Amino acid sequence: MKLHYQLSKLQVHRFGLILILPVALVCAMSFDNPLRNSKHPVQLQSAIAQQSGQGQPLQIDGDLIQYDSKTQVATARGNVQMLYKARGIRATAAQAQLFNRERRIVLSGDVYILQNGANSIRAEVVTYLIDEGRFVAQPKANQQVRSVYIVDDANPNSNNTTAAPSTPSFKRRN
Repeated sequence: MKLHYQLSKLQVHRFGLILILPVALVCAMSFDNPLRNSKHPVQLQSAIAQQSGQGQPLQIDGDLIQYDSKTQVATARGNVQMLYKARGIRATAAQAQLFNRERRIVLSGDVYILQNGANSIRAEVVTYLIDEGRFVAQPKANQQVRSVYIVDDANPNSNNTTAAPSTPSFKRRN
């Protein structure tokens, strides 16, 4: 039985890019690389997804990257780093999954995200919705998500501040 697959030009280009990048990276690392003779050789693979209209790629690096052309899901495992220069996002995680059709990225395992060099999120699982530019973070069990936002205070000495509302007291029921 002979199977015949029909891929679009875009799928062929993306698949080719995912196959070529690790080979190009290995070739580049083989020239004058001080780590080449070390006891712990560096293994790095890279996947780049080009976002339309942005002109800049979303890059995901990891120890191992797998791509399923049928589902259009790329999975990176081990020392994952993500760089999305167009939106000023840098992230690290144990694993990253790029769901190309849904246009979302799921980072998991000790996730740290830094945006524009200032705002940050630390969580166990973070989903990034590409089209919305929105993060959804989930903590480890019995812990919390930590996020730090740098807020510009245009006039820090201004007396036009309002006090925070008081917290209502709750009556205990027996």
